[in-house]
Amino acid sequence: MTTTYAALLRGINVGGHRKVPMADLRSVLEELGLRDVRTYLQSGNAVFTSDADEPADAQLTSAIEDAIEARFGFRVDCLVRSAGYLAAVADACPFPAAELEAKQLHVTYFSEPVGPERFAPVDQQAFLPEEFKLGDRVLYLYAPDGLGRSKLAEALARPALVKGVVATTRNWNTVVKLVEMTRG
Repeated sequence: MTTTYAALLRGINVGGHRKVPMADLRSVLEELGLRDVRTYLQSGNAVFTSDADEPADAQLTSAIEDAIEARFGFRVDCLVRSAGYLAAVADACPFPAAELEAKQLHVTYFSEPVGPERFAPVDQQAFLPEEFKLGDRVLYLYAPDGLGRSKLAEALARPALVKGVVATTRNWNTVVKLVEMTRG
């Protein structure tokens, strides 16, 4: 059975560091036998199909990370998520996404489930009107002034809070676009 996935690469093409041209990324993925490879933006979003049975997230993630390291000489953390998972994340958004500007809403995808105890040290009341809520291996962040000005985003990114977990964040436009791309 063919499944559509998205690969979310963490921390590439930022400030001229860890450059991974999207044409080269597509080539790397195709060399792994992945099909219908498409990329979105320059920030490491790729959509592809595979005959790997779900859940193949870990298997595909490892193969992609190894192939990128072999091609570019540096390791890039990657998360692979199925089309169904991406749609479920968008559908489960606890904030009124249709009423917000895309820059105000972000989703951080995690490599594994994270519980509320991990973020208990963050006093949400101190950051209002900014707010976050946890979902299935994701954190939804409402930042009315955008991510770049978000004090809550800064607090949530503290190494102690995300230790041992791969995390990568996408704005709502990208979340929606990846859902659209994985639907065909």
